[in-house]
Amino acid sequence: MTTSPVPETSTLRRLAALSLAVVVLTTGGVAATRSSSAAARTAAPRAAATPTTPPAAYPNPGRVTGDVGVHDPTIVVRPGGGYLVAHTGDNIALKTSADRIAFRNAGTVFPNGAPWTTPYTGGSRNLWAPDLSYRDGRYWLYYSASTFGSNRSAIFLATSTTGASGSWTDQGLVIESRTSDTFNAIDPNLVVDAAGRWWLSFGSFWSGIKMVALNPATGKRSDTTLRSIAGRNGGAIEAPVIARHGNYYYLWVSFDRCCQGAASTYRVMVGRSTSVTGPYVDRNGVPMTAGGGTQVLAGHGGIHGPGHQAVFTDTDAEVLTYHYYADNGTSLLGINLLGYDGAGWPFVY
Repeated sequence: MTTSPVPETSTLRRLAALSLAVVVLTTGGVAATRSSSAAARTAAPRAAATPTTPPAAYPNPGRVTGDVGVHDPTIVVRPGGGYLVAHTGDNIALKTSADRIAFRNAGTVFPNGAPWTTPYTGGSRNLWAPDLSYRDGRYWLYYSASTFGSNRSAIFLATSTTGASGSWTDQGLVIESRTSDTFNAIDPNLVVDAAGRWWLSFGSFWSGIKMVALNPATGKRSDTTLRSIAGRNGGAIEAPVIARHGNYYYLWVSFDRCCQGAASTYRVMVGRSTSVTGPYVDRNGVPMTAGGGTQVLAGHGGIHGPGHQAVFTDTDAEVLTYHYYADNGTSLLGINLLGYDGAGWPFVY
């Protein structure tokens, strides 16, 4: 059993929060398990408590143990309790946890391979940046197929009623990009807005972060409109995640460079909008389509290049998950909790 090299946070409040072992879905509970009923869509889910005073410095990731070597992690609360993790790896890697601390290997989504993806991966089995949620009695998994530095890419959808390795049915292609396109179809994220409409954000470099509307019955595109919601004029921006808190939709992205071990410069940025389709602006009012973004987490001490974040609401707090690199270049699971200051801007604790 391996353990993250990061020291534990010393406060009792944080230790208690990160030691949650039993998941109870309460009113305003888990965002990823909202039903499609009108009642469940009337308000954003709220955590049990939300601090309003940020710490003086970035905290270290919370304590995690076991199989915590991940890249591009996404976590969902399981309807029967515990957690399911999917992350980049051969045939999409899976992990499980009972308590959000101890994690174990749970196989892969496609143990027999995913040959339909190899035209985009050059034959590699390595599939990227999954996005996992649980809705309407099923797990929904959007995932990417590409090669490094290319925008000949595709996003696919798979579903499962159990989430177990080998139980997944691939539902086919959602969107692809070609070398002649100005966008890159990787890093998907599903969001359901307050009206119950489904949207998929995605993108990496090129002209930035895009969004398409989805049909909730199929999880596939419902029209041909391609919206632009963030960009850095071709610069390093990727890994969008949209999560609702209060009256705002928050667009989380990663700026700068991933995948360079301890030399990685990834950092977690955010903007917000009252509409799921934008416009998103940062704390200073700069549009995210013009390079705006408010920094929420960056490298510090032995934590290098934190990014490719995901956000979910648990019963104790809103939770930010991500990967980071240790001093030796190993990519590890990072978990922190989210608070919101008096102006409604998020911070990690």
